[in-house]
Amino acid sequence: MECKEAIILAGGLGTRLRTAVPDLPKCMAPVNGQPFLSYVIEHLLEQGVQQFILALGYKSEAFENFLSTKLSTGTYQLSIEDEPLGTGGAIRKACSLTEGKTVIALNGDTLFRINLKKLISFHHMCGANCTLSLKPMKNFNRYGVVELNKDYSIKSFHEKKEYQEGLINGGVYALHAQKFLAEELPVKFSFEKDYLETFYQSRRMFGVVQDEYFIDIGIPEDYERAKRELTVDS
Repeated sequence: MECKEAIILAGGLGTRLRTAVPDLPKCMAPVNGQPFLSYVIEHLLEQGVQQFILALGYKSEAFENFLSTKLSTGTYQLSIEDEPLGTGGAIRKACSLTEGKTVIALNGDTLFRINLKKLISFHHMCGANCTLSLKPMKNFNRYGVVELNKDYSIKSFHEKKEYQEGLINGGVYALHAQKFLAEELPVKFSFEKDYLETFYQSRRMFGVVQDEYFIDIGIPEDYERAKRELTVDS
């Protein structure tokens, strides 16, 4: 089972990276000669994604030259916000451009090298509204924790605090586009708070655990780590 469409949230301001990367959207921060987003797109291409929808807001013009050289004409579309819509509003606006029933949605400032076929297959097998990719992690405080039931449906979400271990939301989702578009939600909303955490008990939401490489460049320390760990041919 494959999914050939992906929505990449690429409108983040990157306020915590402002000292390291002034005047660029977060996912366009340079990492060893190319934007961080390039590594995200490369992984998706390797996993069989053929069509990209870039959900853009802040400095959308910064993407034009990069995308025209990185992706072939006709393989990407831009969904540009006139005003910030939140992660949920941005995904919903981009969903209106999708063609298939299922779309991958992910954050452009995070690289989580999961097996997409495993995610998609489980998503379809469960008849899910949304399936989250979860990363096992130890000794962290930047992320909340997701708990699963025995059938891998979402049991609970827990706030950010100091954890010795747990499953974090890796920010890569398999989403039933039509069911998501049919939800009664405001124009501006958080995908995480107002969709996932609000509806997980009343919608079919599941988690797939994949212990693969994960990095989120949202803070300067991890941006520096990305420059150490990611290479042009990685």
